[in-house]
Amino acid sequence: MSKKLGLLPDESAARFLTAGVLENGEPLPFSAIDRAAETSPWDAEPIRQLVDEAMKRFIPAERTAADAWLAPALHATLRLPRREAADSRIWNYLAVRLAPDYVYWRHLSRGNPPTVSRVRFSGPFHSQAFARLWWAAELFRDGSNYGPAVVACGNQDVLNTVLRLEVILHRPTAQAIIRLLRTGVIRTGRQINALVQAVNAAGSTLSYEALAPDSPRDADAYRDWIEEADSVLVPYDSLPIGPSDGRARDSSLDVLTTLFKQIFTESPGAGEIPI
Repeated sequence: MSKKLGLLPDESAARFLTAGVLENGEPLPFSAIDRAAETSPWDAEPIRQLVDEAMKRFIPAERTAADAWLAPALHATLRLPRREAADSRIWNYLAVRLAPDYVYWRHLSRGNPPTVSRVRFSGPFHSQAFARLWWAAELFRDGSNYGPAVVACGNQDVLNTVLRLEVILHRPTAQAIIRLLRTGVIRTGRQINALVQAVNAAGSTLSYEALAPDSPRDADAYRDWIEEADSVLVPYDSLPIGPSDGRARDSSLDVLTTLFKQIFTESPGAGEIPI
C-alpha cells in the first residue's frame, strides 16, 4: 500500500463493491484499486493507526460507541478544508482500500447473510463510514472544542438524522440542538426525531441566520491548524484540540435554544418534557 492516501472515483468504487465483497465473502482486489486511485498529499499511516486503535478499544458489541471516540480524532488527524472533504474520492479510498476491515467491523449487519450497505463504503457524506464521522466532528464542534461533537456522535439518532439537515451548516443551530440533548430536554430517539422535524419545518419559514447570526469564521486560524498537522500528535486518551476559528455566538445560541425548546414542546412527537 502507498504511504499516501489515494483518491478513488465513485465509479471505480462501485465496480469493486460486488455482492460478495459487501457480504465479506470475497476479498477486495487491492492491486486493481491501487491502479484506479489517484495519489494525494495526505499520509495514510496515521489514519490506519487510528482505525486500529478504535477497533482495539471497543469490542464488537460496543461498536456504536466507537463513533464518539473516532470522529474528533479522525477530524484532528485528517485536516482537510471543507472543499476537499466534500470530495467523495478520499472517503472511497479510506473505506475500500485503506480500512475496509473497519467498515466490516462497524457496519456489518446481523442479517442472513450479514451484509454491509454499499453506502458505508461509497455513499453520501452522512452515510459513508468515514465521511459521516469527519463531517459530524466538523459541523458539531464549537471552535476548538470537540465536546459537542462527542455528544452528537454518541447518539445514533443524531448521526442518522440531524447530520442530513442543511440547517446544521448554521453553527448556532447545530449547537442549540446539542444543548437540548446535553441538558436532557430531549432524551429519546423519538424526541430527537420530533425535534429534527420541528426545527426543519420552522427553518423553511424562518431564517435562523437572520434571527441568530453566527460569528465570522477565522479562515486564517483554520489554515494554520491544517498546516500544523505534521507537528501535532493527536492524543488517544483525551479530546484533541480543533481549529481556533471561532465559536458560535452565545447570544444567538441562547435565542435558538429557547426557540427550539418551544417548537419542540409544541410538536406532536415531543412526549413528556422534563420540567
